[in-house]
Amino acid sequence: MKRAVFPGSFDPITLGHYDIIMRGVSLFDELIIAIGINAEKNYMFTLDERKRFIEEAFKDEPKIKVMTYEGMTVDFCKQIDAQFILRGLRNPADFEFEKAIAHTNRKLSEIETVFLLTSSGKSYISSSIVRDVIRNGGDYTGLVPETVRLQLK
Repeated sequence: MKRAVFPGSFDPITLGHYDIIMRGVSLFDELIIAIGINAEKNYMFTLDERKRFIEEAFKDEPKIKVMTYEGMTVDFCKQIDAQFILRGLRNPADFEFEKAIAHTNRKLSEIETVFLLTSSGKSYISSSIVRDVIRNGGDYTGLVPETVRLQLK
């Protein structure tokens, strides 16, 4: 079974994440959306809210599971027997950052990183931009899946 982990904080999940997940699910037998827990970060949404946004968005996709984890992503991958890490790339800066992490992960394990380019119409979306729009009362509805929009109304 080809199992992949798509890690992130998903604070909140965006249409960019959604795009990568929906395209990535066709590549693997199972895709674990792994919400990382980092005590050093101040999140806008609770872990339960972030998990609920994702679970609702993909409730009809049997190949997708949502889990949480702490620590290194490669250790989590080993625990659940995932052979791949899926990452999305929006721009050249993402590539340089993600390339260093992928090389490190490969050095620490046998886990391969698979990169997908975000669709052109979604490459500008990031969780930090979405949070800024929400904080400032802007229209965030074109940036996030319906499950996030419904919860924030």
